[in-house]
Amino acid sequence: MPKVLVTGGAGFIASHIADRYLSEGYEVIIVDDLSSGKAENLNPKARFYKIDIRDKGLSAVFEKERPDIVNHHAAQMDVRRSVSDPVFDADVNILGMLNLLQNSANHGVKKFVFASSGGAVYGEQDTFPASETHQTNPLSPYGISKLAGEKYLFYFKEVHGLDYTALRYANIYGPRQNPHGEAGVIAIFTTKLLKGEQPVINGDGRQTRDYVYVKDVVEANWQATVRNYCGPVNIGTVRETDVNRLFSELVKLTGSKAQEVHAPAKAGEQMRSVIDNRKAGEVLGWRPTISLEEGLSETVKFFKGDIA
Repeated sequence: MPKVLVTGGAGFIASHIADRYLSEGYEVIIVDDLSSGKAENLNPKARFYKIDIRDKGLSAVFEKERPDIVNHHAAQMDVRRSVSDPVFDADVNILGMLNLLQNSANHGVKKFVFASSGGAVYGEQDTFPASETHQTNPLSPYGISKLAGEKYLFYFKEVHGLDYTALRYANIYGPRQNPHGEAGVIAIFTTKLLKGEQPVINGDGRQTRDYVYVKDVVEANWQATVRNYCGPVNIGTVRETDVNRLFSELVKLTGSKAQEVHAPAKAGEQMRSVIDNRKAGEVLGWRPTISLEEGLSETVKFFKGDIA
C-alpha cells in the first residue's frame, strides 16, 4: 500500500486525516513539532517524528521513509498573529512548505495535498459564493502565505512533475479543535458554555462564515489523494451562518442560560465569507454530507467528554 507523510498530524484536522489513511490501509508517517498539536491526537499505528517542517533534518525523514504522498497541514494558522508578525508567518508557511516541496522533489514524492484557505486567499469577496476563479487579493499575511504555497505548487508541478491538489478550506470545526486561541469560534464558544463561562461575540455578530464539518474535510482529502485533479479546489458548504446563530444553537445544545454579550469588532475582520463547492463535485466527486446542526451536536458531545 502507498506510504503517506502527514504534516501537522497531531493537530485538529490532520489527525483525523491520518486516521482515515490508516483505515484505508496506508502506511502513515506523521511529522509534527507539537507546538500546537497534542500527543494524544497521534494515532499509535503511525510512525511519528517530532520535528519542525523548517528543520534541515527533515531530509533525513524523507530519505528514510520515501513517502509516495505528502499531505501538508502543519502551519502557522492564526490570522491575527500573521498580522502582528508576518515574518514568522512567512517563515513557517512559506519557507517550511518550500522545505517540504524540495524534499518531495528530491525523494520521488508523486502527490502533494495542501491545506489552503478559501476564506483568506480571496480577501473581501465581490461575489457570493466565491468560486475558484474569484480574484485572489488576500488581506492578511496568512492569506498571502497560503496563496504563495499554491503558486509554489504550480511551479513544482511544471518543473519537477509533482502532482498536487490545493484544498481551499472554508471554516472547519469539529472534535479535537483547539478551544484556546483566536481560531475556532465553535470550539471556543462550546467549551466556555459547558464550563459556565460567558463567551463574547465580536462586533454585532452578523458576520457570516461557511462552516464545514471535519469529517467532510477528511473525505475531501481522501478524494484528493486518490483522484488525479491538479489545482485549487474549494471545500465548503455554500451556506452562510452568522455568529449570533452559532451562539444560539450552541446555547441550546449545551443547556446553557448564557445571553449574547458583544464586544467591539476586530479590526480588518471580513463580514461575509462563503465559497462555491461545485468544482469539488466535478473533480473530486465530493460534497458535504453533514449538516451544521448534526455537526454542532457531535462537536458538543466531544467537548462534554473532554471537560467531564
